[in-house]
Amino acid sequence: MKKQNETRVSEFLLQGLPIPPEEQSWFLILFLVIYLTTVLGNLLIVLLIRVHSCLHTPMYFFLSLLAFNDVCLSSVTVPKMLVDMQSNHKSIPYSGCISQVYFLIFFVCTDNFLLAVMAYDRYVAICQPFQYNKIMRQERCISLVAWSCIINFSQALMHSLLLIQVSFCGDITIPHFFCELTALLEVSCSETSLNNMVIFIEGGMYECIPFIFIMGSYICIWSIVLKNPSTKKFFKVLSTCGSHILIVVLFYGTVAEVYFFSSPAMSSAKEIAASVMYMIITLMLNPFIYSLRNRDIKQALKVFTNKMIFFKSE
Repeated sequence: MKKQNETRVSEFLLQGLPIPPEEQSWFLILFLVIYLTTVLGNLLIVLLIRVHSCLHTPMYFFLSLLAFNDVCLSSVTVPKMLVDMQSNHKSIPYSGCISQVYFLIFFVCTDNFLLAVMAYDRYVAICQPFQYNKIMRQERCISLVAWSCIINFSQALMHSLLLIQVSFCGDITIPHFFCELTALLEVSCSETSLNNMVIFIEGGMYECIPFIFIMGSYICIWSIVLKNPSTKKFFKVLSTCGSHILIVVLFYGTVAEVYFFSSPAMSSAKEIAASVMYMIITLMLNPFIYSLRNRDIKQALKVFTNKMIFFKSE
Protein backbone atom coordinates (compact mmCIF):
# COMPACT_ATOMS: atom_id res chain seq x y z
CA MET A 1 0.00 0.00 0.00
CA LYS A 2 2.88 2.34 0.81
CA LYS A 3 4.50 1.62 -2.55
CA GLN A 4 1.20 2.23 -4.32
CA ASN A 5 0.78 5.61 -2.61
CA GLU A 6 4.32 6.63 -3.56
CA THR A 7 3.72 6.00 -7.24
CA ARG A 8 0.51 8.00 -7.47
CA VAL A 9 0.79 11.69 -8.29
CA SER A 10 -2.05 14.17 -8.63
CA GLU A 11 -0.10 16.84 -10.50
CA PHE A 12 3.19 17.68 -12.15
CA LEU A 13 5.25 20.84 -11.79
CA LEU A 14 6.43 22.51 -14.99
CA GLN A 15 9.81 24.20 -15.08
CA GLY A 16 8.53 26.72 -17.61
CA LEU A 17 10.55 29.00 -19.84
CA PRO A 18 14.05 29.99 -18.63
CA ILE A 19 13.22 33.70 -18.43
CA PRO A 20 14.46 36.05 -15.66
CA PRO A 21 11.59 37.20 -13.39
CA GLU A 22 12.07 40.87 -14.29
CA GLU A 23 11.51 40.05 -17.99
CA GLN A 24 8.45 37.83 -17.52
CA SER A 25 5.91 40.57 -18.32
CA TRP A 26 7.61 41.50 -21.61
CA PHE A 27 7.79 37.90 -22.76
CA LEU A 28 4.19 37.35 -21.68
CA ILE A 29 3.07 40.15 -24.02
CA LEU A 30 5.32 38.84 -26.80
CA PHE A 31 4.00 35.28 -26.65
CA LEU A 32 0.41 36.50 -26.31
CA VAL A 33 0.82 38.52 -29.52
CA ILE A 34 2.41 35.50 -31.24
CA TYR A 35 -0.44 33.23 -30.15
CA LEU A 36 -3.16 35.66 -31.27
CA THR A 37 -1.35 36.14 -34.59
CA THR A 38 -1.19 32.36 -35.03
CA VAL A 39 -4.88 31.86 -34.29
CA LEU A 40 -6.20 34.83 -36.28
CA GLY A 41 -3.83 34.30 -39.22
CA ASN A 42 -4.67 30.63 -39.64
CA LEU A 43 -8.40 31.16 -39.12
CA LEU A 44 -8.28 33.91 -41.75
CA ILE A 45 -6.84 31.41 -44.23
CA VAL A 46 -9.62 28.93 -43.36
CA LEU A 47 -12.23 31.69 -43.85
CA LEU A 48 -10.79 32.82 -47.19
CA ILE A 49 -10.73 29.28 -48.53
CA ARG A 50 -14.26 28.70 -47.30
CA VAL A 51 -15.90 31.83 -48.79
CA HIS A 52 -14.04 32.07 -52.12
CA SER A 53 -15.13 29.50 -54.68
CA CYS A 54 -11.90 29.89 -56.68
CA LEU A 55 -10.08 28.28 -53.72
CA HIS A 56 -12.35 25.22 -53.60
CA THR A 57 -9.65 22.86 -54.89
CA PRO A 58 -7.90 19.88 -53.25
CA MET A 59 -4.74 21.90 -52.59
CA TYR A 60 -6.61 24.59 -50.65
CA PHE A 61 -8.82 22.00 -48.97
CA PHE A 62 -5.69 20.45 -47.42
CA LEU A 63 -4.26 23.91 -46.71
CA SER A 64 -7.40 24.88 -44.76
CA LEU A 65 -7.10 21.69 -42.71
CA LEU A 66 -3.42 22.42 -42.06
CA ALA A 67 -4.26 25.96 -40.91
CA PHE A 68 -7.03 24.74 -38.59
CA ASN A 69 -4.78 21.98 -37.25
CA ASP A 70 -2.06 24.56 -36.49
CA VAL A 71 -4.58 26.56 -34.44
CA CYS A 72 -5.42 23.43 -32.44
CA LEU A 73 -1.77 22.46 -31.99
CA SER A 74 -0.84 25.92 -30.75
CA SER A 75 -3.81 25.97 -28.37
CA VAL A 76 -2.70 22.74 -26.67
CA THR A 77 0.39 24.33 -25.11
CA VAL A 78 0.51 28.13 -25.43
CA PRO A 79 -2.52 29.18 -23.28
CA LYS A 80 -1.24 27.04 -20.40
CA MET A 81 2.25 28.47 -20.87
CA LEU A 82 0.87 32.05 -20.73
CA VAL A 83 -1.01 31.30 -17.50
CA ASP A 84 2.13 29.75 -15.96
CA MET A 85 4.18 32.83 -16.82
CA GLN A 86 2.00 34.79 -14.36
CA SER A 87 2.15 32.14 -11.63
CA ASN A 88 4.82 31.04 -9.20
CA HIS A 89 3.29 27.56 -8.94
CA LYS A 90 3.49 26.12 -12.47
CA SER A 91 1.49 22.93 -12.00
CA ILE A 92 -0.63 20.78 -14.27
CA PRO A 93 -2.99 17.98 -13.13
CA TYR A 94 -2.00 14.41 -13.93
CA SER A 95 -5.04 13.94 -16.19
CA GLY A 96 -4.34 17.28 -17.87
CA CYS A 97 -0.76 16.26 -18.57
CA ILE A 98 -1.80 12.95 -20.13
CA SER A 99 -4.42 14.77 -22.23
CA GLN A 100 -1.82 17.28 -23.39
CA VAL A 101 0.48 14.45 -24.50
CA TYR A 102 -2.39 12.83 -26.39
CA PHE A 103 -3.46 15.95 -28.29
CA LEU A 104 0.13 16.98 -29.04
CA ILE A 105 0.83 13.62 -30.68
CA PHE A 106 -2.46 13.70 -32.58
CA PHE A 107 -2.06 17.21 -34.00
CA VAL A 108 1.67 16.87 -34.78
CA CYS A 109 1.02 13.62 -36.67
CA THR A 110 -1.86 15.30 -38.52
CA ASP A 111 0.46 18.15 -39.56
CA ASN A 112 2.94 15.55 -40.75
CA PHE A 113 0.31 13.72 -42.81
CA LEU A 114 -1.15 16.88 -44.36
CA LEU A 115 2.29 18.05 -45.52
CA ALA A 116 2.79 14.66 -47.22
CA VAL A 117 -0.62 14.76 -48.94
CA MET A 118 -0.05 18.34 -50.10
CA ALA A 119 3.27 17.25 -51.67
CA TYR A 120 1.45 14.42 -53.47
CA ASP A 121 -1.20 16.89 -54.65
CA ARG A 122 1.52 19.10 -56.17
CA TYR A 123 3.11 16.05 -57.79
CA VAL A 124 -0.16 15.05 -59.47
CA ALA A 125 -0.88 18.65 -60.56
CA ILE A 126 2.53 19.07 -62.21
CA CYS A 127 3.43 15.56 -63.40
CA GLN A 128 -0.06 14.23 -64.28
CA PRO A 129 -2.13 17.36 -64.99
CA PHE A 130 -4.65 15.62 -67.27
CA GLN A 131 -5.42 13.02 -64.58
CA TYR A 132 -5.56 15.52 -61.72
CA ASN A 133 -9.36 15.80 -61.38
CA LYS A 134 -9.71 12.03 -61.52
CA ILE A 135 -6.96 11.23 -59.01
CA MET A 136 -7.63 14.07 -56.54
CA ARG A 137 -11.40 13.82 -56.58
CA GLN A 138 -13.34 15.00 -53.54
CA GLU A 139 -14.19 11.51 -52.27
CA ARG A 140 -10.53 10.50 -52.23
CA CYS A 141 -9.46 13.67 -50.43
CA ILE A 142 -12.06 13.16 -47.71
CA SER A 143 -11.11 9.48 -47.44
CA LEU A 144 -7.42 10.37 -46.97
CA VAL A 145 -8.28 12.79 -44.17
CA ALA A 146 -10.60 10.25 -42.51
CA TRP A 147 -7.95 7.52 -42.55
CA SER A 148 -5.41 9.99 -41.22
CA CYS A 149 -7.67 10.82 -38.25
CA ILE A 150 -8.17 7.13 -37.48
CA ILE A 151 -4.44 6.34 -37.65
CA ASN A 152 -3.38 9.41 -35.67
CA PHE A 153 -6.09 8.76 -33.07
CA SER A 154 -4.79 5.21 -32.61
CA GLN A 155 -1.18 6.35 -32.46
CA ALA A 156 -1.85 9.04 -29.85
CA LEU A 157 -4.03 6.66 -27.81
CA MET A 158 -1.31 3.99 -27.79
CA HIS A 159 1.33 6.40 -26.46
CA SER A 160 -1.10 7.76 -23.85
CA LEU A 161 -2.07 4.28 -22.61
CA LEU A 162 1.59 3.28 -22.35
CA LEU A 163 2.30 6.48 -20.42
CA ILE A 164 -0.48 5.70 -17.93
CA GLN A 165 1.38 2.50 -17.01
CA VAL A 166 4.47 4.48 -16.00
CA SER A 167 4.94 5.29 -12.29
CA PHE A 168 6.03 8.64 -10.88
CA CYS A 169 7.36 9.11 -7.34
CA GLY A 170 7.17 12.20 -5.17
CA ASP A 171 6.99 15.76 -6.45
CA ILE A 172 7.74 15.60 -10.18
CA THR A 173 9.17 18.64 -11.94
CA ILE A 174 9.14 18.39 -15.73
CA PRO A 175 12.07 20.33 -17.25
CA HIS A 176 9.87 21.89 -19.92
CA PHE A 177 7.00 24.35 -20.41
CA PHE A 178 4.56 21.59 -21.45
CA CYS A 179 4.11 17.85 -20.93
CA GLU A 180 6.58 16.58 -23.50
CA LEU A 181 6.50 12.77 -23.76
CA THR A 182 10.24 12.07 -23.61
CA ALA A 183 10.68 14.58 -20.77
CA LEU A 184 7.98 12.77 -18.78
CA LEU A 185 9.66 9.41 -19.29
CA GLU A 186 12.98 10.82 -18.11
CA VAL A 187 11.56 11.81 -14.70
CA SER A 188 9.64 8.58 -14.12
CA CYS A 189 10.69 6.07 -11.45
CA SER A 190 9.73 2.89 -13.34
CA GLU A 191 10.92 0.94 -16.36
CA THR A 192 10.30 2.86 -19.60
CA SER A 193 12.14 0.70 -22.14
CA LEU A 194 8.87 -0.32 -23.83
CA ASN A 195 7.76 3.32 -24.14
CA ASN A 196 11.12 4.36 -25.59
CA MET A 197 11.14 1.44 -28.01
CA VAL A 198 7.65 2.33 -29.28
CA ILE A 199 8.66 5.99 -29.66
CA PHE A 200 11.79 4.99 -31.59
CA ILE A 201 10.17 2.42 -33.90
CA GLU A 202 6.62 3.64 -34.37
CA GLY A 203 7.33 7.35 -33.94
CA GLY A 204 10.32 7.22 -36.27
CA MET A 205 8.29 5.34 -38.86
CA TYR A 206 5.44 7.86 -38.81
CA GLU A 207 7.91 10.75 -39.12
CA CYS A 208 10.28 9.25 -41.70
CA ILE A 209 7.75 7.71 -44.10
CA PRO A 210 5.88 11.00 -44.78
CA PHE A 211 9.21 12.84 -45.09
CA ILE A 212 10.51 10.29 -47.60
CA PHE A 213 7.18 10.55 -49.43
CA ILE A 214 7.51 14.35 -49.59
CA MET A 215 11.10 14.16 -50.83
CA GLY A 216 10.13 11.54 -53.43
CA SER A 217 7.30 13.74 -54.70
CA TYR A 218 9.57 16.74 -55.16
CA ILE A 219 12.33 14.68 -56.75
CA CYS A 220 9.77 13.52 -59.34
CA ILE A 221 8.55 17.10 -59.83
CA TRP A 222 12.02 18.53 -60.41
CA SER A 223 13.03 15.62 -62.63
CA ILE A 224 10.06 16.47 -64.89
CA VAL A 225 11.03 20.15 -64.87
CA LEU A 226 14.68 19.44 -65.69
CA LYS A 227 13.81 17.20 -68.64
CA ASN A 228 12.62 20.29 -70.51
CA PRO A 229 14.20 23.17 -68.60
CA SER A 230 12.87 26.66 -69.11
CA THR A 231 12.82 29.78 -66.98
CA LYS A 232 9.04 30.06 -67.26
CA LYS A 233 8.45 26.48 -66.13
CA PHE A 234 10.98 26.82 -63.30
CA PHE A 235 9.31 29.91 -61.83
CA LYS A 236 5.86 28.38 -62.29
CA VAL A 237 6.83 25.30 -60.26
CA LEU A 238 8.57 27.48 -57.68
CA SER A 239 5.48 29.67 -57.26
CA THR A 240 3.27 26.58 -56.98
CA CYS A 241 5.45 24.62 -54.57
CA GLY A 242 7.59 27.31 -52.90
CA SER A 243 5.31 27.92 -49.93
CA HIS A 244 4.89 24.22 -49.23
CA ILE A 245 8.65 23.56 -49.47
CA LEU A 246 9.35 26.35 -46.98
CA ILE A 247 6.75 25.00 -44.53
CA VAL A 248 8.25 21.48 -44.85
CA VAL A 249 11.75 22.83 -44.14
CA LEU A 250 10.54 24.72 -41.06
CA PHE A 251 8.49 21.79 -39.74
CA TYR A 252 11.03 19.01 -40.19
CA GLY A 253 13.99 21.25 -39.40
CA THR A 254 12.65 22.20 -35.99
CA VAL A 255 11.41 18.64 -35.27
CA ALA A 256 14.86 17.26 -36.13
CA GLU A 257 16.51 19.85 -33.90
CA VAL A 258 14.35 18.83 -30.93
CA TYR A 259 14.20 15.04 -31.32
CA PHE A 260 17.13 13.92 -33.49
CA PHE A 261 19.99 16.43 -33.24
CA SER A 262 19.65 17.11 -29.52
CA SER A 263 22.16 15.41 -27.25
CA PRO A 264 22.54 14.80 -23.50
CA ALA A 265 25.12 17.60 -23.52
CA MET A 266 22.52 20.08 -24.78
CA SER A 267 21.33 22.30 -21.96
CA SER A 268 17.69 22.34 -20.92
CA ALA A 269 17.42 26.01 -21.94
CA LYS A 270 18.60 25.25 -25.50
CA GLU A 271 16.19 22.33 -25.82
CA ILE A 272 13.30 24.50 -24.62
CA ALA A 273 14.31 27.24 -27.08
CA ALA A 274 14.23 24.69 -29.92
CA SER A 275 10.77 23.57 -28.77
CA VAL A 276 9.55 27.19 -28.78
CA MET A 277 10.63 27.44 -32.42
CA TYR A 278 8.87 24.16 -33.22
CA MET A 279 5.67 24.62 -31.19
CA ILE A 280 5.11 28.39 -31.35
CA ILE A 281 7.16 30.37 -33.89
CA THR A 282 6.75 27.98 -36.83
CA LEU A 283 2.97 27.82 -36.38
CA MET A 284 2.82 31.63 -36.45
CA LEU A 285 4.91 31.85 -39.64
CA ASN A 286 2.80 29.39 -41.65
CA PRO A 287 -0.07 31.79 -42.56
CA PHE A 288 2.41 34.55 -43.47
CA ILE A 289 4.35 32.22 -45.75
CA TYR A 290 1.21 31.13 -47.59
CA SER A 291 -0.31 34.60 -47.83
CA LEU A 292 2.89 36.30 -48.98
CA ARG A 293 3.95 33.67 -51.53
CA ASN A 294 0.59 32.47 -52.79
CA ARG A 295 -1.04 34.55 -55.53
CA ASP A 296 -4.50 33.00 -55.08
CA ILE A 297 -4.52 33.65 -51.33
CA LYS A 298 -3.38 37.25 -51.84
CA GLN A 299 -6.10 37.81 -54.44
CA ALA A 300 -8.76 36.28 -52.17
CA LEU A 301 -7.54 38.44 -49.29
CA LYS A 302 -7.74 41.55 -51.46
CA VAL A 303 -11.33 40.73 -52.52
CA PHE A 304 -12.30 39.97 -48.92
CA THR A 305 -10.78 43.24 -47.68
CA ASN A 306 -12.58 45.26 -50.36
CA LYS A 307 -15.88 43.63 -49.41
CA MET A 308 -15.36 44.44 -45.74
CA ILE A 309 -14.53 48.08 -46.57
CA PHE A 310 -17.63 48.29 -48.79
CA PHE A 311 -19.92 46.94 -46.05
CA LYS A 312 -18.46 49.36 -43.49
CA SER A 313 -18.98 52.34 -45.81
CA GLU A 314 -22.68 51.56 -46.24
